[in-house]
Amino acid sequence: MSDTIRTRREDAVLEVTLDRPKANAIDLATSRVMGETFKAFRDDPEVRVAIVTGAGDRFFSAGWDLKAAAGGDAVDGDYGVGGFGGIQELPGLDKPLIAAVNGLAVGGGFELALSCDLILASATARFGLPEINAGTIADAASIKLPKRMPYHVAMELLLTGRFMDAEEAHRWGVVNEVLEPAALLDRAWELAGLLASGPPLVFAAIKEVVREAENLRAQDALSRVMKRQFPAVDQLYGSADLQEGARAFAEKRTPVWKGR
Repeated sequence: MSDTIRTRREDAVLEVTLDRPKANAIDLATSRVMGETFKAFRDDPEVRVAIVTGAGDRFFSAGWDLKAAAGGDAVDGDYGVGGFGGIQELPGLDKPLIAAVNGLAVGGGFELALSCDLILASATARFGLPEINAGTIADAASIKLPKRMPYHVAMELLLTGRFMDAEEAHRWGVVNEVLEPAALLDRAWELAGLLASGPPLVFAAIKEVVREAENLRAQDALSRVMKRQFPAVDQLYGSADLQEGARAFAEKRTPVWKGR
């Protein structure tokens, strides 16, 4: 895609690597490229799962590029179709995303990981939100993090800017697994392969329901599901894949998912 974003595709899995030495920081131009990359992923029916990682072994991403900001990149500038980092605001991104956090995930880098569905972390990974020291707010993390871990711990991270290591992040349920650095990407690809073999319409419905239900009362959300008022749920309930799942269960065989 560019000299800052590298992609690798094998079968239905796409690996997206942020490669901006020294810290994989994201400026406006890089964010726009990331948005186009993930938009293409969203719109390609042949690709079902994406892995997001950083180049090198020190930084997953340092987040917002403060040097670029000092040089004129506006904090409220054009981040591209998906918002900062390409996925935070990309509409209809109903495919699984796996973050493989290979090092420091700082500020917007931490927020990038939080935008994924599953987070795997190297044992050397650390997570922090030091925006207070730059006189600004970790906006996406302020919204998401108190819902992903105990409120008071999330507020401590936001208000003090301290870092937590991978084991602490795992203890609070922020990451799914902690792995040795050499095993991180292998495990990400193993997990991606498992998801890529799964039912894509079901995954799309799950992501849509989880996303939309966040702003609804539980009963209202359930009512909308049952009435097929979510587009991905409506597509699933009228699909050949739904019938295939039932037939495969009855015939005691592995289902063949077509995504339609």
